[in-house]
Amino acid sequence: MSTSEALTQSVHVEVRSMYVPERSSPEREFFFFAYQVRITNQGEAPVKLLARHWVITDSTGKVEEVRGPGVVGEQPLLSEGQSFSYTSGCPLGTPTGNMRGDFEMLTSEGETFKAKVAPFGLEHSSGIH
Repeated sequence: MSTSEALTQSVHVEVRSMYVPERSSPEREFFFFAYQVRITNQGEAPVKLLARHWVITDSTGKVEEVRGPGVVGEQPLLSEGQSFSYTSGCPLGTPTGNMRGDFEMLTSEGETFKAKVAPFGLEHSSGIH
């Protein structure tokens, strides 16, 4: 398991990732990882998550970027102290890699900013020698 934390303005993002053996096929160079994200508004004004941007890098240096509206089909509005959590997944062609990114957030004043997602590892432990 790998974890990361980042605080941008008032938005705290925590991520935990884990290897999912039952959805992986190492003999076919297919490694599946799940990651749990918790986004917490530590500010006094509401913020809304508009979009996501992920940068996924495998152990060969191959980079894939993923962009899209919301997360898991939602664009949550977070009031003061409120959190939103979700789980998603990422396939890789190598037993290790990493992810990082950001969430585009909208303030109650109509301004946008990018809440950072600090890098976290995607690690199949038996693949490391």
